[in-house]
Amino acid sequence: MRDEYKKDCPQYLRDYLTYVRVVRNHTERTEEEYYIDLRTFLRYLKYIHGDVPADTPFDEITIADVPLSYLESFTLTGAYEYMNFLMDERGNDNSARSRKTSSLRQFYEYLSSKAMLISRNPIEQLEHPKAVQSLPKFLELEQSKELLSSIQSENQKRDFCIITLFLNCGMRLSELVGLNITDYSESARTLRVFGKGQKERIIYINDACINAINEYLKVRPKSEIEPEALFLSSYSNHLRLSNRRVQRIVEDQLKRAGLGNLGISTHKLRHTAATLMYEYGGVDPMVLKDVLGHKSVATTQIYTHLSDSDRKKAAENSPLKDVKNNNSED
Repeated sequence: MRDEYKKDCPQYLRDYLTYVRVVRNHTERTEEEYYIDLRTFLRYLKYIHGDVPADTPFDEITIADVPLSYLESFTLTGAYEYMNFLMDERGNDNSARSRKTSSLRQFYEYLSSKAMLISRNPIEQLEHPKAVQSLPKFLELEQSKELLSSIQSENQKRDFCIITLFLNCGMRLSELVGLNITDYSESARTLRVFGKGQKERIIYINDACINAINEYLKVRPKSEIEPEALFLSSYSNHLRLSNRRVQRIVEDQLKRAGLGNLGISTHKLRHTAATLMYEYGGVDPMVLKDVLGHKSVATTQIYTHLSDSDRKKAAENSPLKDVKNNNSED
């Protein structure tokens, strides 16, 4: 997280964000997400306590002076009123409110049980909004092939390699951006990636990935600043590609393939890989869980609901499929 984010924080929030990075071992991006969620909450506290003029835009409320007493005097009822505010006034959907609930619960757990800054946790019983299960977007097999066959850019081999890895391995954006040359082993046919919480895992790769990486390595520029980074920018300093740059590469190539209006992102390419592995590769959900780096198979099982072919096969394989009404009078 850039230092300017913390300048607006009261000391207890700065300490918590440090705890998130150092003790919980979360990434800078996760730390920033916690900051954004908790900044909204602290702005709300100032708003309901009347500490700012009524006409002050919510997004301009500063939080550095929010006293700890506001947090200790907060109530469970107040927490549900806050969730209602997020829905009605801020337009937060179910998913956003669920995330903010989780951020708030973990923050209060830290304040009461770790830092001992407040005497009790007033929102210990706060429930998450009921999740609405929705199927993730993904590319069909033919669309995936069309995307790979239409990649054109000044860095064609690099960009082809990036999208090949997304579609074949199902890795996260941060995992791909963080790849180093030493994480690739052609002989073992593996990539080493670091997932959420910097948890290391090994991904086995196929011929398409190996060929794409080897072809890219032939043209990969040298970098004096980041010599180990696998994917580098084409600018003169040849820095490691950023998350946003990879997102733009994917967006540009999707548009070129005529797939830019489907709402597909780098994360949706991860969904695509998982769906294709399950539907066409017959990969068991327990194996798919390890490939994707999920903590629980419950997270992975959503992909088992995506295949129309499986549902059709189940109907055709019913042991009662041939039973007809022999007593019909028609």
